[in-house]
Amino acid sequence: MTEHPIEGLMKTTMNSLKEMVDVNTIVGDPVQSPDGLVIIPVSKISFGFASGGSEFNKNNRSSEHESQGTKLPFGGGSGAGVSVQPVGFIVAGNGQIKLLTVDEGNTALTSLFDFINKLADNIQTSIKKDKEHKSEVDRLKEIQNPS
Repeated sequence: MTEHPIEGLMKTTMNSLKEMVDVNTIVGDPVQSPDGLVIIPVSKISFGFASGGSEFNKNNRSSEHESQGTKLPFGGGSGAGVSVQPVGFIVAGNGQIKLLTVDEGNTALTSLFDFINKLADNIQTSIKKDKEHKSEVDRLKEIQNPS
């Protein structure tokens, strides 16, 4: 089966969009500040495309063309739009990771980063307490059973 001209238009449009939008567009390249903080820009990308076309024939004789196997003249077009909006910045340094949002609102992503920070702190505290507890148990065993 031969490719219809509209398929070519759609493939070209999608390939062009793929070239414009990649992971580095959404999460930008990290930038290191003089005081050691790593700042990573985060953006929101929206895009859309449309394509359409029509085959033209003379005097509405499409069945005649179909039976002869000839192609009708084709006219078509496509278009796309892309919007890039900065959302915020991931700031890492001094043992913390924070999301600074552009809109100053408390977003779900900000809450997620705060939760991850608290979870990491709790895990570190638990590990530290567990090590202290084990060393205390070992010390008590030595007192009870001197060598």
